[in-house]
Amino acid sequence: MTVIGEKNIKELIGKVVSDKMTQTIVVSVPTVKVHPLYNKRYTRHKKYYVHDEAESAKEGDMVKIRADRPRSKLKRWILVDITQVAAV
Repeated sequence: MTVIGEKNIKELIGKVVSDKMTQTIVVSVPTVKVHPLYNKRYTRHKKYYVHDEAESAKEGDMVKIRADRPRSKLKRWILVDITQVAAV
């Protein structure tokens, strides 16, 4: 969570899985959960459509995203920065 003004705004870190759209990237964010009965950890992935104004993120990059106003039917996140560039 990031505090901007008096608001707590959610931030996530994930991997870019698609950059084929104009000014939009698809980011897969992993979440580790624990099974209630077997206590085994497992990973769930959720995809987020993210607004990338400069089209700087490429497929395979690790990026930080922040919740933002609705920009289209599916886009509710904005790119904050690229934390790790993918190997070429």
